[in-house]
Amino acid sequence: MLQETITRDDRARHWEDYVVPQNWESFTEDDHVVWDLLFARQVDLLGTRVVSAFLDGIDLLKLAHPGVPDVEGLNAILEPRTGWRTVAVPGLVPDEIFFAMLSERVFPVGNFIRRRDQLDYLEAPDCFHDMFGHIPMLAHHDYADMTRHVGELGVAAIAAGEGDRAARLYWHSVEFGLAKEHGELKILGAGLASSFGESHFSLESDAVERLPFSVGRAVQTPYKHDAFQPRYLVSESVEQTIADVMALTPEEMLAL
Repeated sequence: MLQETITRDDRARHWEDYVVPQNWESFTEDDHVVWDLLFARQVDLLGTRVVSAFLDGIDLLKLAHPGVPDVEGLNAILEPRTGWRTVAVPGLVPDEIFFAMLSERVFPVGNFIRRRDQLDYLEAPDCFHDMFGHIPMLAHHDYADMTRHVGELGVAAIAAGEGDRAARLYWHSVEFGLAKEHGELKILGAGLASSFGESHFSLESDAVERLPFSVGRAVQTPYKHDAFQPRYLVSESVEQTIADVMALTPEEMLAL
């Protein structure tokens, strides 16, 4: 028990080194306008293309309020609800830090937003991708628990030198997963929910594979981080994704 406590404390201090102030007051008027443009067009685009829990999360967290959300205001709603909170970071964090954060119910949010000439694509995730794409689903208890579990799987996989396994599981569930809802194909992953181009592409293109989701397939399926995906994994429901991921142990993941 003592060793476990030391490990958790050391990990917490380590990821906290990456946290920076959001400096919400430094966002310019144009930054807030960019958020509003992105938000309005993405909500309009998604319509009924995204799982209903995502739209419920937007309402629960009051993300439709104009301007870039501040992390403290967001946490005041999110943390009492599911135990999750957001922290500001200056950009991408290493996988071992990212998974450690998730395992502690902490989600890193970029402390910047793209420019007007970057509305359609930004390589590094900004606060729109992080807050609009990820946080609505973290307002739902079962999904929030699943995301924490993915973090724990990631910590274990990295410790075993197999971090890519957890990265692929995360990618094909939390980031770019699809799911059926009432018999219709829907967006589940945050990378799709926040992408103007790929949200259409993932559902409508004839040039991609759409394969049934399983944790084994997710762990073994490569992905692209700098282009639209060549394949997507489709679960029978959001509940199936949650149940299958929650049932996966670190030992099973490493054996897949």
